[in-house]
Amino acid sequence: MEAPQENNEYLSVHARQLIESYRRWTGRDLVDPELSPVEQARALYEAPFVTASHGAEVDPVFNYANRAALTLFETTWADFTSMPSRLSAEPVLREERAQLLARVNQHGFIDDYSGIRISTSGRRFRIRRATVWNVVEARGAPGGQAVVFRDWEYL
Repeated sequence: MEAPQENNEYLSVHARQLIESYRRWTGRDLVDPELSPVEQARALYEAPFVTASHGAEVDPVFNYANRAALTLFETTWADFTSMPSRLSAEPVLREERAQLLARVNQHGFIDDYSGIRISTSGRRFRIRRATVWNVVEARGAPGGQAVVFRDWEYL
């Protein structure tokens, strides 16, 4: 799959799932709800905050990252969307990450996550006050999980 761009409508179908699931769980909007679906998808991709998601596989693989996420993780769309999401955490922190995902599954979302992540070049950073939520597909099936955060610092 190509990175979000004008010729693929910024992956508006997937972006819509992220946007609507976020609103469903949190009651808040990720982007301006008055925009058309394609404009919302573009706004999400170009947003100054980090947004990423992974699928519902046993070992979930990232399936979306906006430009801010790709920059923070120092990677390309192709590399990010072929990476198991567990690899975004250092090995010693993966148990903590698994507990986080279990909490999200139980409650639908959390909005108080802080933790350390690692870019593809090995650069460590701490994220704060992240919201992690369950993505719900159009027919109500589980579609994985997503994250949004605005606050991070390099370590």
